[in-house]
Amino acid sequence: MSGGGSEGTPEPGGLRAALGGMTTRGRSFLAAGVAAAVCSYLLGQPDLLRVGLLLTALPLVCVLVLHRTRYRVAGSRALSPARVPAGTESRVRLLMENVSRLPTGVLMLQDRVPYVLGPRPRFVLDRVEAGGRREVTYRVRSDLRGRYPLGPLQLRLSDPFGMCELTRSFQTFDTLMVVPRVEPLPAVRLAGEAAGYGDGRHRSLALAGEDDVIPRGYRHGDDLRRIHWRSTARHGELMVRREEQPQKARCTVLLDTRDLAHPGAGPDSAFEWAVSAAASTAVHLLERGFAVRLLTDTGSSVPGPDGAGGFPGSAGSADTAGLMLDTLAVVEHSEEEGLSAAYEVLRGGSEGLLIAFLGDLDTEQAAIAGQMRRRCGTAIAFVLDGDAWSRGPGGIRFATGQVPIAERLRLLRRAGWTALPVTPGDALADLWRAAADQAGTAPGRLEPGPDGAAETVTGGRP
Repeated sequence: MSGGGSEGTPEPGGLRAALGGMTTRGRSFLAAGVAAAVCSYLLGQPDLLRVGLLLTALPLVCVLVLHRTRYRVAGSRALSPARVPAGTESRVRLLMENVSRLPTGVLMLQDRVPYVLGPRPRFVLDRVEAGGRREVTYRVRSDLRGRYPLGPLQLRLSDPFGMCELTRSFQTFDTLMVVPRVEPLPAVRLAGEAAGYGDGRHRSLALAGEDDVIPRGYRHGDDLRRIHWRSTARHGELMVRREEQPQKARCTVLLDTRDLAHPGAGPDSAFEWAVSAAASTAVHLLERGFAVRLLTDTGSSVPGPDGAGGFPGSAGSADTAGLMLDTLAVVEHSEEEGLSAAYEVLRGGSEGLLIAFLGDLDTEQAAIAGQMRRRCGTAIAFVLDGDAWSRGPGGIRFATGQVPIAERLRLLRRAGWTALPVTPGDALADLWRAAADQAGTAPGRLEPGPDGAAETVTGGRP
């Protein structure tokens, strides 16, 4: 069975498995038959021996008949949807079909699901005629993001006397992806955003668009309709017209996943807030036309490295958003001690907009974050207050041993970051609006350059 509706058949079991599936009733009949046979020998009662043989043979015959039964049952599973945000439900539809020429007996179905998705669903199907179908549905839900396997489906067969039960499992399973919650963000103007988002977008030299006055040499794969015949005759080789296409504004979303940077765990922890906020930011910027890259403190980026940048190329924003959400669904705490790996990735090129979700920082890591700021035009940091997030029941505060939040903000702002503190209960939409206001008035505001790269200017104009 699979989420796409492909069929599967249960794995058959051997005779030993059939004997192992004998129920309590069957074992009781077998034990009573053996006891009756022994008593008939000791007491010299041949009639009691007949009774013992009957009691012994009945469960064994049921086991043999059930073992020889060749039901051909096909099943399929469909998830609707297969990717859900944390805290929402997904509907699972199971379709069973009897593809044999014989009707089945009573079938008991059980689908194996992780305990975080709820109890295992069980269904009882009455006699299914030859070629008949039965459909059942159930719902799963998880408040924790992650990748959860569904299946394999187990089919339990039983004889009419209840002497034996056989469990056969289908071979395939499906995967339910529970992604972080995505919060809608206000459509505010960010520094580094291409003006107008349409006709006002800057353009760069590429392989499709309007003609440029300077031709270039023909390359394998170029459209023959773009050949510039005058230049070809002049240079004695094929020349094609250079063209241009819209250039997207670029953004890197940096997620600090260090274990020592985020105290606590669970759905309401600081780390889960940061993961959800990173997902919301990436999806929001993709919808607004940005070329977005997700980067963690380990140096891994999504989409994968594309040259030196790692930004998405021709892939659609929906595919990129799905890839990022799937990555964030399974991201865990890292064992990194600092942000050096992420800085090494950022120093390889010029960034446009850098949005970071940072945890506890010491003075050294704050200095590294300051160096990241030099690689971009505008940098916005949402700094989680570990001291506030680490308070236990009754307001008990657990020491984190890190630099106080006020000092972290001061160090980041001194390096040119637009830094905002994040405490439990803060709404990302409000922080997003406040960050846009502060970034818009920052002395080093980012504006798009003529070649699509970011340029930092002073004052309110480029």
